[in-house]
Amino acid sequence: MIAIVIIPMNGTSQTWSTQVQNLLEEMTLKEKVGQMTQLSVDMICVGEPYNVVMPAAVDEEKLRKAVLEYGVGSILNTPSGDYVDVDRWQGIIGNIQEEAKKTRLRIPVLYGLDHIHGVSYIKGGTLFPQPLGLACTWNVDLAHEVGVITAYESRAAGVPWSFSPAMDISRNPEWPRFWESFGEDVLMNKEMGLAMVTGMQGNDPENKEKIAACLKHFTGYGLPLSGKDRTPAWIPERYLREYFLPQYQASIDAGALTIMVNSGEINGVPTHADKQLLTDILRGEMGFEGLLVTDWQDIHYLHDRHMIAASLKDAVRLAIEAGIDMSMTPVSYDFADLLVQLVEEKTISESRIDLSVGRILTVKEKLGLFTRSHFPKSDYAKFGSDEFESVSLQAATESLVLLKNSNDVLPINKQSKVLVIGPTSHSMSSLNGGWTTTWQGDRADSDLAQYNTIVEGIRNLVAADQVDFFADIDYQSLDGLALAKTKAAEVDYVILCIGEHSYTEDSGNLNDLNLPPHQLSLAQAMMESGKPIILIYTGGRPRIISQIEPNSTAIVGAFYPGPNGGDAIAQLIYGEMCPSGKLAFTYPQYANSLTTYDHKHTEDRDVMISGQSYNPQYAFGYGLSYTSFIYSNLEIHDRVYQKDGTIEASVTVRNTGQRIGKEVVQVYISDLLASITPPVRRLRAFEKIQLAPGEAKNVTFAIPIRDLAFVGIDNQWTVESGEFRLQIGTETAVLKVVD
Repeated sequence: MIAIVIIPMNGTSQTWSTQVQNLLEEMTLKEKVGQMTQLSVDMICVGEPYNVVMPAAVDEEKLRKAVLEYGVGSILNTPSGDYVDVDRWQGIIGNIQEEAKKTRLRIPVLYGLDHIHGVSYIKGGTLFPQPLGLACTWNVDLAHEVGVITAYESRAAGVPWSFSPAMDISRNPEWPRFWESFGEDVLMNKEMGLAMVTGMQGNDPENKEKIAACLKHFTGYGLPLSGKDRTPAWIPERYLREYFLPQYQASIDAGALTIMVNSGEINGVPTHADKQLLTDILRGEMGFEGLLVTDWQDIHYLHDRHMIAASLKDAVRLAIEAGIDMSMTPVSYDFADLLVQLVEEKTISESRIDLSVGRILTVKEKLGLFTRSHFPKSDYAKFGSDEFESVSLQAATESLVLLKNSNDVLPINKQSKVLVIGPTSHSMSSLNGGWTTTWQGDRADSDLAQYNTIVEGIRNLVAADQVDFFADIDYQSLDGLALAKTKAAEVDYVILCIGEHSYTEDSGNLNDLNLPPHQLSLAQAMMESGKPIILIYTGGRPRIISQIEPNSTAIVGAFYPGPNGGDAIAQLIYGEMCPSGKLAFTYPQYANSLTTYDHKHTEDRDVMISGQSYNPQYAFGYGLSYTSFIYSNLEIHDRVYQKDGTIEASVTVRNTGQRIGKEVVQVYISDLLASITPPVRRLRAFEKIQLAPGEAKNVTFAIPIRDLAFVGIDNQWTVESGEFRLQIGTETAVLKVVD
C-alpha cells in the first residue's frame, strides 16, 4: 500500500510507502535527526579520526554511541586511508548493520564510498579510467558497463551507495577536480553521466548487484573564477540553467536516488545555504525527490569558511531551511545535537525534518536494506575477475588520445631501441589520480604494484635489451640532464613521459598551468639529442605543452587511464591497438587563454602574437588514428522544420586506411542568428562506430528541434525560428526552423 503525504514546499509533494510512513509516525525527534546525520567510519574505529589504528577495527563502544545512542542514518569513507578487502568490508559493515538491528525500529544504516573510477576503496576490485579519460572514449556503452561493474563490486563488499558520478561540467581546466568530470561539454556530461547512473542503479536498485548513484556536485562547481577548488563561481542564472542543469535533469528523470551539493558558492551564496537552488529549482522545477546530502563538513563551513552564519547552530538552520536532507558532519555529533535544539525551540518545524527523513528512509527502502543489508561474498563470483579487467583495459585503450603523429612515426616496430624517461614513466599514481586506494591516490605504486607502469608495459611487449630505462636520475640536476642526453644518443626513439602525479581537491590547486620547469628542461635536453621524441602526457587536466610540442614527433594524451594505462600506452606505441580517443575538452595552447569550444563569436579576438584568442593546442573532439576516415553524402530529410519536428540526418563514413579502427561521428549545430548571442557551435549528437579497412557505414541521427533551444533573456528555454548550420565531419548543410 502507498500512503501519500503532502507536505507543501514550493508546490512539491512527496509520496511515502506505508512502511516509511509508519516509521515516521513512530520515530522520536532524536531518531529522526539521527537519520539525517552522516559520520565518517573513523568515528566508530579504534583510534582517533584521521588517525585510526591499523589495521582498522570497529570499536564496539563507539559503534554503540553512533548507532544506538544517536541513531546515525549513514556512515561513509574508508578508515583513515586503509585499503580494505571484501572480507574486512563485510565484517565492518556487517557489524554496523547488526548494531542497527538492536535499535528500537531496526532501521539499517546507509553506507557510502567514493567509487569514482570503479571500486576505489575495495582491495582486489576493478578500477577504470577516471571520468575525464572515460569521456575521451566517447563510448557511452563503455560508461554504462563501468557503472554496472562498479555497482556489482560495491555490493560484494556490502556497500550500497557510491558518491558518483560527478556531473560537474568543467569549464576551467585549472580546476583540480577537472578529471572527476566528463569534460567541458553539456551533452557529453549528460550522456556519459546518464549511462553511469543507469548502469549503477538499473531498473531495480533493490537488486543485490545494484547501488544508489549520487549525482555531484549540484551545481556550478566546475567554473570557479580563480580555478581553485571550493572557491566562488559567478554564473548568471541564464547560463546556469543552460549549461549546468540539463545533465542533472536527465539523470533525475532516469531515477537518480541521491545528489551531493557543491562545496563552493555561486554569486555570493554558498550552495549549501541556497534555498532557491536546492529547493525552488532542484525540487520544485526539476522534480528531484531523492536524498540531498552535503559534502564533507560543509555545514560547518557556512560558519567558519563562508562567514555567513554567526554560529554553527545558525549554519545548521540555514542548511536545513535551504533543503539539505543529510549532513556529512563527518567527525562530530554537533549537527545532530544542534538540529534537535532548533526543532525543540521551534526554529525548524518537525514537519520539515519529516520531509528529509522520509526521503532518506525511501532510499534505504528502494535499495532493499530493510529486507537484507548485505549478501555473502560467494554471490559475487565475478568480483575482480578477468572479465572485468578486460573492460578496464578496453576503457584505458579507448581513452588514449593520439594528439600528434608526424610522418606516421607511430607505431614503431619492436626491433627499435628506445629510451623510456621522465617523472611519470614508472608511476602508477600518474596513471590513476586521486580516489585510488586512498583519497589522494598517493599509495597507488604500492597498492597497485601488480599492474604495469608505462615502462613496465613497454618491457612486457619487447625484448629487454631494446628498452633503456634508469629510475634514479635526478631530473632537476645538470648532471642528471647530461646523463639523460648521453642515454638518448644511444637509442632510436625517446619515449618521454611527463605530466602530473595524483591529487584531488585543494592539494591539486595550482597557480600556473605550465609544466614544472624541471620537466621542460628534461624535454629540452631530449630534443637536443636529435632523436625522435614520443611524448606521453599523463595527468588530470591539460598542462601547457606548447613549448615542447613543435619538437615532439608524436604526442599521446593519457588522462588518468587507470591501472591498465601502462599496458594500453605500450600497445598504442607498438601498434597493437588503433587509437580512437577524442578530446572531451579543449586543450589550451596558452595558460591565459582557456576558451572552450562552444565559445561566442565575440570571444575570438585578435591577439598581437598568436593571431586569435581562440587558438587551442588541440580542439575539443580532436584525436588521430592509425587509419583514416572520409565523410560523404550528408543528407537531411528536410530543409525546413516546425519547432516540434525532428532533424533526421545521415552521413556515410568510410575507412580508407589499412587497419580496422573506431571513429567518433560528431554532430555540431550552429545557430546563425539568435536573440542571445549564440555560441559558434554546439555538440548535439555523437556515435562511435567501428569499420574494417575499406568498409563504409551510413550513420543516422535523429535530433529533435527542441534540442536547439537555449535559455532566453527571461530565463526560459526557447527555440527561435531562423537558420542553423549542421556539420558532421567535413560535411555541412543549412536548415531552417519556422513557427
